[in-house]
Amino acid sequence: MVAAITSAVRDVRRGWTRALCAAGGAAAAAFAWGIEVPLLGIRLNVRFGGMHPQTVVAGQVIGAALVAGLLGWLLLAVLDRHAPRPRAAWTAAALLVLAVSPALPAAAATTTSAAIGLIVLHLAVGAAVIPGMGRTARRPGFPSRDA
Repeated sequence: MVAAITSAVRDVRRGWTRALCAAGGAAAAAFAWGIEVPLLGIRLNVRFGGMHPQTVVAGQVIGAALVAGLLGWLLLAVLDRHAPRPRAAWTAAALLVLAVSPALPAAAATTTSAAIGLIVLHLAVGAAVIPGMGRTARRPGFPSRDA
């Protein structure tokens, strides 16, 4: 009985920590946007195809960062159940996504400063989410919830 309670408490703490990591990624993105746009005067304009240039606003940055954090949480939950070394697998996948993710915004940016600003936003989210959420992964040798 004690083992079941301890496991349940650990799962609740893990969930809260992962939620805070996702929120922390959104906060990091908002903080970076707040420095780039109002303080440094960078215009985060992007253009996709023949469309008119669009400005990336704080709400879009926060929303995209929150979605990325929640998708990372989902991937980590799946890896916790099925991978023998979930932390290593998740960290590798997250770093791969972080390496690829700035490609589209950088290509769509209308200026060099906008491209750099968008890349910095991606790096800020990755720096907040990847190490924090990776620490919550099940350690090798510990049974998953299915066991």
